[in-house]
Amino acid sequence: MNNFKNLRGTADLLPDQLIKWQNVEKIILEQLCRSSVKEIRTPIIEMTELFMRGIGEGTDVVSKEMYTFLDRGERSCTLRPEGTASVARALIQNGISSKPLQKLWYMGPMFRYERPQAGRQRQFHQLGVEFVGYESVRSDIEIITLAWDILEKLGIKELNLEINTLGDNIDRSNFQKAFLKWLEVNKNSLDLDSQKRIDKNPLRILDTKNVQTKKILEDAPRLFDFLSEKSVQRYLNIKEQLKLLKIPYLENFNLVRGLDYYTHIAFEITSGSLGSQATVCGGGRYDNLVSQMGGTETPAIGFAIGLERLILLSGNELEESRETDIYIVNKGNKAETLAMKLSRKLRNYDLIAELDISGASFSKQLKKANKLKSKSIIVIGDDEALKNQFVIRLFNNENLKNMEETISLDDAIKLENWLEKNLLLKRSSLS
Repeated sequence: MNNFKNLRGTADLLPDQLIKWQNVEKIILEQLCRSSVKEIRTPIIEMTELFMRGIGEGTDVVSKEMYTFLDRGERSCTLRPEGTASVARALIQNGISSKPLQKLWYMGPMFRYERPQAGRQRQFHQLGVEFVGYESVRSDIEIITLAWDILEKLGIKELNLEINTLGDNIDRSNFQKAFLKWLEVNKNSLDLDSQKRIDKNPLRILDTKNVQTKKILEDAPRLFDFLSEKSVQRYLNIKEQLKLLKIPYLENFNLVRGLDYYTHIAFEITSGSLGSQATVCGGGRYDNLVSQMGGTETPAIGFAIGLERLILLSGNELEESRETDIYIVNKGNKAETLAMKLSRKLRNYDLIAELDISGASFSKQLKKANKLKSKSIIVIGDDEALKNQFVIRLFNNENLKNMEETISLDDAIKLENWLEKNLLLKRSSLS
């Protein structure tokens, strides 16, 4: 027998683990709904050219981390490493990019070939939010606030917001000329990775994690010094609005993010609870991406949050699942048929009704109900089934006899009265 194992950097999510995932996702979706953000779903597999053009050939994502292969039609395909380029493609292809003011979210698996570590896998899950068609500073503030509020709602501790501005294309072009001249002089003092980036993606050098290179970069030209007056004013407005909303921030002039399409505001939210790999959320403005990919000039801003890291940081209370409301103990052919009908009826009342289908003895079924901490049980044997009845009672209660009742399957009113009284089920749920 072959001992098959999952690939390195992938993980099985088992039922007990998924309780926390589902609770986290529920909180996220509630926040997105309250902010009138609508879902979009794009394919997991895309043409490789989409990411080369959208993300940038010189980025680490494209040059080192993508899962790329030829399909049977000899087309180069890639498992999506991020979601923004796919969303932009979908809007252009479906003729939506020209329609203003799209607030969109997506959630699902992404793929990057990188070293697995805590909260980071080669197949990972990501929430992304994109505001397309929005140009104002208010849209910058709203999307940062939305990300911050989602993380706070999940109980993430020690949150820190870091911001920077990358200016527009002209600002960056002017800075890059001066930066390249400085790099020519200081090239041999940089780490090898940074030296390789000089010809491919020099701005990424600013985001290096190498301690020695960081120190050398302290004497490099600053992008901020090359911003136009308009770009500076936009950035100052963002800082002022964040202060008014009492969202604390730090300025990090080396924060450039890992993708080529960013302009103006770039931001990251970190958590001090996560150690060295502290980034929980990252995003920024990308006003040129849609036009760069063949669409019309369309301003946009977005962020992405890695769900694996959220799971690590979220509180233990999110591991709790909703308890079983009713466990249906049944034995005998007629009883099993009646129990099946009754379970369907109870589930229509938005109750968690567990139907025992093991065929085990009554005592074993009762032990299972106890293990599941069921609030109440229904017992149906052949005697009850012949009368089209069942016995319902609260489980593990000192006054069981007072809480026990025999009810006909056809007596909906009597059943509803019992549920309302003993399980505190609201009358609106019963209609």
